[in-house]
Amino acid sequence: MDSKRFPSPDDLLILLTVARLGRFNAVAEALGTTHTTISRRILALDKQLGGRTLERSPHGWELTELGSQAVNAAEAIESTLGSLTNSMTQDGDKLSGLVRISTVDGFGAEFVTPALVRLQQQNPKLHVEMFSATRKVSQNRSGVDLEVVVGPANVTNAQAIFLTNYFLRLYASAEYIAAEGAPATLDDVKHHGFVSYVESALQVNELGHGSSQLPIPKVSLQATSIFAQVEAVRAHAGIGLLPNFIVHGKPDLVPVLRDDFQRQLPIWAVARPESLRSVLVRAVIEAIQQEVADRQAVLTA
Repeated sequence: MDSKRFPSPDDLLILLTVARLGRFNAVAEALGTTHTTISRRILALDKQLGGRTLERSPHGWELTELGSQAVNAAEAIESTLGSLTNSMTQDGDKLSGLVRISTVDGFGAEFVTPALVRLQQQNPKLHVEMFSATRKVSQNRSGVDLEVVVGPANVTNAQAIFLTNYFLRLYASAEYIAAEGAPATLDDVKHHGFVSYVESALQVNELGHGSSQLPIPKVSLQATSIFAQVEAVRAHAGIGLLPNFIVHGKPDLVPVLRDDFQRQLPIWAVARPESLRSVLVRAVIEAIQQEVADRQAVLTA
């Protein structure tokens, strides 16, 4: 049998990583090599297979029909190597390797982080890279294995897995209410300071004051970080539009007009089909789902 007739297993695994991450730069960083090397290996694979395995799209590299067939072979190689590695491992670790996750800031800190820490404690050879990015479900799923996003689901060439709903409500510090008084109606909010996201930087309109139909406040403090917003409200800057799970356990923050205003938003896990077939990605999703299930009361409070 002439082994030269077969494509390089290394090149097939590189293609699989491109299919999961979408961009050569992200693949090069994950594999500890260069963009040029990734490009060269893909060209070599294309030559060996007799056609193009990838095509460029606005959302990164996407697989051609030939590329999809090659990725199936790559996944079989990955599975076989994984089984061999597990059989050779003395400590019985089930998961090893690198998984890259992009997540919305607040939910990422409160739910994704503890889920990943617990998963890593159970699997000490699991490496995690987590990026904070507050954005909606989008078509630009490149550079990470998994995205945790907020807002309505509308995806192509990917799968959105529902994780949970949460509520945006109005809160203020007890000291602020004692000093300034609580608004009696939503229209009274215009007489108060207001804390929320920077409208011009928002990718999820539902998170901001602009789409809330609340009146324009007398003064606003806007921040791209939800944690900066929370601290501003705790420092008596005004009324804040905050996630209920962020406020949970902070008795110095009190609800404002709870019966008159709230907004429910969904959280999703989004990944390419190739990523969802990865045992690492599936384990991460299951860990997040378990964290949500264990702490559902926090999300519905």
